[in-house]
Amino acid sequence: MPKGYWVSAYRTISDPEKLAAYNKLAGPAVKAGGGRVLARGGRVVAHDAGIAERTVLIEFDSFEQAVAAHESASYQEALVALSDGVERDFRIVEGID
Repeated sequence: MPKGYWVSAYRTISDPEKLAAYNKLAGPAVKAGGGRVLARGGRVVAHDAGIAERTVLIEFDSFEQAVAAHESASYQEALVALSDGVERDFRIVEGID
């Protein structure tokens, strides 16, 4: 079964306090949903139309698990805390089996 991944590329961070509140809630929600953080906020080299800003990569055992974790009540609470504090490109993608 192919794994699932959350890929977040932050374009701007306009409110670091909202991002901190989100991180406090999102970390436990991701872990409870079976997610494993592979990359978060480290060095970035951007190419083409990319922006060298915060990037996060989280792995789940399946695509379905990744979708379910995003839809969970605890992660939705984290999104409320984040609200308009950032502009990001967030995707859930299926890995190659």
